[in-house]
Amino acid sequence: MEPAVIGARLASSIVGPLVRKLFVSEGPGADLVDRPVAVSGLVSFRGEKRTLSDKDLYKIAEELVRRAAHSTGVEDELPSFEKRAVVHAVTDSLRSLGTLAMDDVQAVRLGHLALSRQLRAQNRTATLGLSHDAVTLHAGVMDTACLHILNFFTQRSTFVPRTLLEQSRGIEELTRKIDALITRSPPPADGPFEKRYAHYIAAKHGKLSIFGLDLSGAPESWRLDVAYLRLDAAVDALSPVPTVVSADHVLAGRDRVLLRGVAGSGKTTLIQWLAVSTANKSLNEQLLYLYGLVPFVLPLRTLTRSGAPLPAPDGFLSAVDCPIAGSQPPGWIDRVLQAGRGLILIDGIDEIPEDDRGDARRWLRELLSAYPDNRWLVTSRPSAVRERWLAEDDFAELDLAPMNRDNIAEFIQRWHKAAGISDQYATELLRAVRAQQDLSGLAVNPLMCGLICALHQDRRGYLPDGRKEIYDAALSMLLFRRDRERGVLKSGPIHISEAEHIQLIQKLAYWMIRNGRSEMNRTDAVELLRRVLPAMPKVAEQGTPEAVYRHLLVRSGLLREPSANSMDFVHRTFQDYLGAKAAVEELDFDFLIANAHLDQWEDVIRMAVAHARPTERTHLLTGLIRRENASRQGRDRLHLLAAACLEHATELDPAVRAEVQERAAALIPPRSTDRARALAAIGPVVLELLTGPRELPPRPAALDPFATDEQKAEAAAAEAAYQAVADEAYFTVLTATPIATDAAVEVLALYRDHPDLRVRSELAQAWSRYDTDLYGQEVVAHLAEDGLYFPVSNLRELSALRSFGGRSRIKITGEFAVDEFIATCPSQRLTHLWVESDMGPAWDWLSHFPALRVLTIETLHPSIDLSTLERVRSLLTLRVPEDAELVGSHLLPESTKVVRGCPSTA
Repeated sequence: MEPAVIGARLASSIVGPLVRKLFVSEGPGADLVDRPVAVSGLVSFRGEKRTLSDKDLYKIAEELVRRAAHSTGVEDELPSFEKRAVVHAVTDSLRSLGTLAMDDVQAVRLGHLALSRQLRAQNRTATLGLSHDAVTLHAGVMDTACLHILNFFTQRSTFVPRTLLEQSRGIEELTRKIDALITRSPPPADGPFEKRYAHYIAAKHGKLSIFGLDLSGAPESWRLDVAYLRLDAAVDALSPVPTVVSADHVLAGRDRVLLRGVAGSGKTTLIQWLAVSTANKSLNEQLLYLYGLVPFVLPLRTLTRSGAPLPAPDGFLSAVDCPIAGSQPPGWIDRVLQAGRGLILIDGIDEIPEDDRGDARRWLRELLSAYPDNRWLVTSRPSAVRERWLAEDDFAELDLAPMNRDNIAEFIQRWHKAAGISDQYATELLRAVRAQQDLSGLAVNPLMCGLICALHQDRRGYLPDGRKEIYDAALSMLLFRRDRERGVLKSGPIHISEAEHIQLIQKLAYWMIRNGRSEMNRTDAVELLRRVLPAMPKVAEQGTPEAVYRHLLVRSGLLREPSANSMDFVHRTFQDYLGAKAAVEELDFDFLIANAHLDQWEDVIRMAVAHARPTERTHLLTGLIRRENASRQGRDRLHLLAAACLEHATELDPAVRAEVQERAAALIPPRSTDRARALAAIGPVVLELLTGPRELPPRPAALDPFATDEQKAEAAAAEAAYQAVADEAYFTVLTATPIATDAAVEVLALYRDHPDLRVRSELAQAWSRYDTDLYGQEVVAHLAEDGLYFPVSNLRELSALRSFGGRSRIKITGEFAVDEFIATCPSQRLTHLWVESDMGPAWDWLSHFPALRVLTIETLHPSIDLSTLERVRSLLTLRVPEDAELVGSHLLPESTKVVRGCPSTA
């Protein structure tokens, strides 16, 4: 039997009158055509105009089924109990009209078949156990009824005006969008230059260097569209449930964004991607808001080189050495920014001295005051500027997330593919990264991941251990082995050894560190070499300081010229590493100690300890832990930094090591919530010092009522000892969870078997901050279920829980479609459900979970309709907010107890 047969045989004269009874009659002026007419507000079996009882609704369904069965000839073929079951199913499906979250125009636009499917999906259990013919009869009756329901809507007196109004609003919205595009079109006089400028942006920023690649015949750069790795950014990364967005959509719905990210995390690459995509107009649906904008890429280190003042808009292009700057029409940039067509991409707040950042903010505020209606993206390292640094100027703050396991795997595969290297190397390296914690800890951003790929290939599948050893190997490859193995040393007038390369370049690095610069004027660099070369006669006799500078720039692989008059390192990591080496050789430990509290000096200090000799390490580390002229947070940072440096101190006075460890022990493990949050704010350095949980001491059993005072005291002491160790574990987890890196997962996984509910609850709630699969497999899958609600914020997390065998207690914290939740959550496992998000007004879908005993509803709605829980017979306890207005509670099963007040923790 086909549903279409029913529709063909049920005449309108039969179905129409029955359908009309489902809806209230129109009254004069009862409907307003300037607002939606909700379907749920039209039904006649609920609301203020209720004229149809449940019994009447059943009779309509019964009549529809009877006539449908008679007209199709199955009246005698279906048993009476099946026909009654179909009547009940049709009744439930029609009742779902009262919960539809759409208006009549939307329903007509949806179509009768889709409307029928939606109504039937609300009560999937209604047809469980029925025969194929009975299920088909139910579907056919609903398809036909929905056809006539929609026909009824179109005949209502308000429908045509309402439809015309919808069309008018659609036309008005389209007109606004067209007007916006028109305003983003350049004036005819500016059009040719803007086209030329777009080509320049696409060419200049459309390629990325393949960092450290040393293969004969391999390309020296990737096309940006091949190399670009789409990462994520977190909104309010320290909140319990940060919102995660794709990094290239950070400006979607936001006009002003401050994007934080660690060194090498891809901030500059993201800026290149946005600039090129905008210039080429190659925008996907989420980036269409950038259509017609004009990108301006403004690296602050370039703008401020040689102490130059930050430029006014008409100097943007010349400040970044744009070769067509002199061809721009007079007043062009002013016209672009006045029209709100600018996409201003300001890169590297952290790459200018800390004392200059206030000037940069004032410069930015002046620009915002003059040209407020543009899109602004500013990037910085996380600790270079304080939280809410630009909040007064309406900047949203986002954090660029580190590469997760999937990102690293994708990067390694694409790196090898773009470089034309065998997949075997990619597979071997991926296996090594996943197996070695130190290696995976380094491969957390595109820079270091690319370096590791290059090292792995250059050494034919071998990788050194430890950060310093990897840097040493990288420098050997970049400075010397590349040229030697390619025969470059045989040509050219200058031949400089690896050691001489390092000596010269580290002088440049340390000058930049001491002067708080990420970029050095070419003249200053040549002058510095002029002063150094007399002490290196074997190099000096080969050429002038200018020639030596040119050789270092072209052959080292570490230096580059962002413009004709400036020089910088390919990445700050190598500047810090070599600068630290120079500082140690200069015995400049007091200067290092005096600056160690600054975030820009953290890696310099670490590498200085690695380079130093034992007595020098003693001087440096004792200076860090005994320095008093710093704030409390500054002293804490110094003590933790000293402890983190111990891994590089291969030989150290035992007394100094003990003192460093003692200072760190006063902070770690944390012993309060405030201390945990303060440590989390210090950043990833904390993770290196957090250890696994201590074994819990035995917890005392319940005391006998006649216990002596001595027994009570012993029990109290045992309970205090137990609680102290449990608190230590909880505060440690509280410290690590906001630092959303793969390294944090390694720490948190150590606590996954902890019995304390607070620890397990904090671990479970942190899931949404991390990669779903990695964190799920390493942490969530191992958490004991006893008393713990497992929060799920999206379908992927719920699916992961299902792959772990499901869980008995689940807390819904994100948006789910009811049918998705039903299909994904194992129905027999669920005994406790906590609903924190909007799952719709109807709750009868919970009848799909026959083991459900406890339901907690914690939503923002002031009233909760409990009438649809009538069919959830298994429910024993219902928890609702203290002040919630309950509707239909008299329909609850007699066995269900209502408790006001939701639990304070999951």
